[in-house]
Amino acid sequence: MNRLAALLGPDRPVLFDGGMGTLLQDSGLEDGAPGELWNLENQDAVRAAHAAYADAGARILTTNTFGGTRPRLDMHGLGDRLAEVNRNAARIARSVADERGLLVAGDLGPTGELLAPLGAMTSEEAQALFAEQLTALVEGGIDLVLVETLSDLGEADAAVAAAKEVAPHLPVVVTMSFDTNVRTMMGVRPADAVTHLSAAGVDAVGANCGRGPEEMELIAAEMVGARSGEVLLVAQSNAGLPQVVGDHFEYDATPDDLAAHASRLAGLGIDLVGGCCGSTPDHIAAIRSTLSPA
Repeated sequence: MNRLAALLGPDRPVLFDGGMGTLLQDSGLEDGAPGELWNLENQDAVRAAHAAYADAGARILTTNTFGGTRPRLDMHGLGDRLAEVNRNAARIARSVADERGLLVAGDLGPTGELLAPLGAMTSEEAQALFAEQLTALVEGGIDLVLVETLSDLGEADAAVAAAKEVAPHLPVVVTMSFDTNVRTMMGVRPADAVTHLSAAGVDAVGANCGRGPEEMELIAAEMVGARSGEVLLVAQSNAGLPQVVGDHFEYDATPDDLAAHASRLAGLGIDLVGGCCGSTPDHIAAIRSTLSPA
């Protein structure tokens, strides 16, 4: 049986959380500073963000480690604290999840490096980077592995190989960003991702980020059409598109907009829904209310 399906039980769709960066910036994280820094210096703010999503109805909390691979942490002088950054993040999320009976997804974002032949990084090097990060997340107590916002199936394969190496007992979810004419930046189509990653043995495949709910529904329909076997499908849209408001960006999809979108995703057969950039606990609460009305 699909490991994630066994962990989640029969009810569908299951609700992920939403964006983390937005909440941390609202709490005072400086522009340009990595959110992962607060796993070391402001753990209370990270815990509060997780608690807000838990209160909103999310069943899966995502660790604050999107930029937790060594190349990304090195950009901010945090590479030598990689294990601490990731382990702390998992423990912070775990502390909230354990109070509510929720699950923790260990978040692996893209390395920021291009694989050969377009770049200099080999598949083996990419796998080692993901394995290093994931080792610390597993030590912190995650329940599943979430590899998100990828563009390259080669990088996805490296992350899946790292998960099989470090945490073969944990379910693996991989989501890609189809933000270039309903393809990833590397030209991967939603159906291709589902077919390829299902064959690689992941438990769930999906899409996150992107260009808003309307386009995400097109992507979701393609993924559903390509599904075979027991693989689950995931969709986590941005809260619309960013608009300049004064001196900052705001996303243009309201909580009600994202809730209606989530209802349509459920109708298509998507198994796990949530939010990405610009989404907040208010968006997740609206989705929860729509999908599971009291």
